Amino acid sequence: MSTGLIILLIVIAVLVVVAAAALTLRARGPRHGANLKRRFGPEYDRAVARHDGDAKAAERELAERMERHGDLRERTLEPAERERYEARWTAAQERFVDSPGDALAEADRLLAELAGAKGFPDGGHYEEQLAALSVHHAHHVEGYRRVHRVAQARAGGAHDGGAGTEEMREAMVEARALFDELIRSSAHDRGRHRAAADGGHRSPAGRGHHATSVFHRHQAKES
Repeated sequence: MSTGLIILLIVIAVLVVVAAAALTLRARGPRHGANLKRRFGPEYDRAVARHDGDAKAAERELAERMERHGDLRERTLEPAERERYEARWTAAQERFVDSPGDALAEADRLLAELAGAKGFPDGGHYEEQLAALSVHHAHHVEGYRRVHRVAQARAGGAHDGGAGTEEMREAMVEARALFDELIRSSAHDRGRHRAAADGGHRSPAGRGHHATSVFHRHQAKES
């Protein structure tokens, strides 16, 4: 076999390998994007918007979050810990009636502490903590983002971060969804939490239910 023919065969083989790799990547790409979109939900759309509509760049960012935080295992809270956090959230909700900005600042601190206690990155590293939370609680991190934005603006001297009462109330409601996700460590805990809420006065969870009612009555009065 001549040298020229051998070189030709090698070139053809290389081209076949490259073409097969390209086809594989093309076939995997949409599925990979669909998996990320399903996993991250609204966070996927926010990432795309942050990258000016570049879905590939957004998917690279989300894939990196998965690689860094996908193996994180959340710590189960002790009952006493859970009750302390619930009592603090109830107090923050009650405070919202008279001082919405201060209530949101407390909610921001509380979520940072609670996430840290659950095993997420420390609240002192907000961006990294938020990234980790988005991997495991993608549908509920926006409320934390919103209350943190107001809290930071207030810390910088802006009155209530430029947010109106209704906007802050919506942020607080969204943040409560993340709080509930973090506080309920297992299916068993979720059942206990719901039973406690049904009992009203019998537990911190029940007091939280009452505070939520006050919170929404305040909304109705304001509107």
